[in-house]
Amino acid sequence: MTDTLIRPDTLPITDPGTLPEVEVLARTLYGEARGEELAGIEAVASVILNRVAFAQSRGRYWWGNDIKSVCLKPAQFSCWNKADPNRKKLLALSPRDPAYRLCKRIAKRAVAGELPDQTEGATHYHTHAVDPFWARGHVPVAEIGNHLFYKNIG
Repeated sequence: MTDTLIRPDTLPITDPGTLPEVEVLARTLYGEARGEELAGIEAVASVILNRVAFAQSRGRYWWGNDIKSVCLKPAQFSCWNKADPNRKKLLALSPRDPAYRLCKRIAKRAVAGELPDQTEGATHYHTHAVDPFWARGHVPVAEIGNHLFYKNIG
């Protein structure tokens, strides 16, 4: 009988809150935009950074004041919703997955402040496939890939 070695980096995560900031951001990008081109993934990262900047400019905000709390705030990024099938994928990502590796490179650039904001300060976005109530009556500030981006919501 052979012993099999289980590498810690391939074990599923049970609590995303224990992950480092870059990991949470990378997994959020993977869950929300892995089918997008580079510009689309970067734009989603910009929304997250814009939410953090907005919260910090006000001292705090309900969706959180840092990358982890913004990403993991319930009902904000559907990929982290308990019932979303993406959540299981996010918790068991392989570091060898090419889309995840791209998302992680973007996340590192974002955290380092090296990501230009193509969204004109957007704090919200959605795909063309949905019509969320919060977007009604608002004009998108950008359209990048399959997403529409908005600011001054709420």
